[in-house]
Amino acid sequence: MNLAKFIKRGYAPNPTPIEYLPNFSRALNADIDVYIKRDDMLPGAGGGNKTRKLDFCIADALQKGCDTVITCGAVQSNHCRLTLAWAVHEGLDCHLVLEERVPNSYDEEASGNNFLFQLLGVKSITVVPGGTNMLDAMQKVADKLTADGKKPYIIPGGASNALGALGYVSCMEEIMAQMFAMNLTFDHMVVPSGSAGTHGGIMAGMIGNNINIPVTGIGVNRPKAVQEKAVYDLANAALALIGVDAKVPADKVVAFDDYVGPGYSLPTDAMVEAVQMLARTEAILLDPVYSGKAMSGLIDLARKGYFAKGSKVLFLHTGGSPALFAYLPTFRAAK
Repeated sequence: MNLAKFIKRGYAPNPTPIEYLPNFSRALNADIDVYIKRDDMLPGAGGGNKTRKLDFCIADALQKGCDTVITCGAVQSNHCRLTLAWAVHEGLDCHLVLEERVPNSYDEEASGNNFLFQLLGVKSITVVPGGTNMLDAMQKVADKLTADGKKPYIIPGGASNALGALGYVSCMEEIMAQMFAMNLTFDHMVVPSGSAGTHGGIMAGMIGNNINIPVTGIGVNRPKAVQEKAVYDLANAALALIGVDAKVPADKVVAFDDYVGPGYSLPTDAMVEAVQMLARTEAILLDPVYSGKAMSGLIDLARKGYFAKGSKVLFLHTGGSPALFAYLPTFRAAK
């Protein structure tokens, strides 16, 4: 694969660490060794996985001469925070369309990412009901801005299109180099699976580089079959964009939906346990929507014997800890 033919801004100039979690692995008591890929340490206001994807998308916007970006997400969206942050960095205006996936969940005065939207100087926030066609909603904002003389660029939710997924194709190449440098191999990888760009990019990177490591996605929103198709389609779109004459086999795409709980962004006891467990064993913060639920999946699967004894399992930390501060009642109520 030759990713050098695609322009990017260089938002992730250095590899993020891969760290062994000895205390967490002992606490898990499942005879596996858990490692973590620290994409929570990526640059950007608060860090997180979307920086890798925005590296390509915002480069495309600038190449096309755009002066404004529009994107969408849930009311505490980490993607929206990072899109806004990188837009500020580039001198671009940024407009957000927020979906109330939980009715009446948007609170302009909320902490977490809502506070950061205001601190970073968002140009406008449009709030729409759950189930809204988000591309249409963003296009309406774009049409108005165009009429006002602006040149807007729409970035889909999560920057999860074929171009954005290149960020995680690149990440898989980064992981491969780190494994070689560390004299380390992994038996399994666990990733959060939401808008599908991260999971899809990882799968495309696995196939494109002939890395035979099983990947388990932990879904945070959609039913298993729907999520797996979204990941499959996006992974293969990324491979086609790169020019790789291969496809991700459908049976290699796994995205469990057992850990979503009552709905997207709604807390679960297992998520709370996972966030507390990693914080209290390794002093690493997870977020309550993506990485917290994904880690709850890893914990449950490990306890059920899903991973072979003695396995080395790599968990992808996608960041998002600023959202923790919007969930203070949930964690204060926990024992």
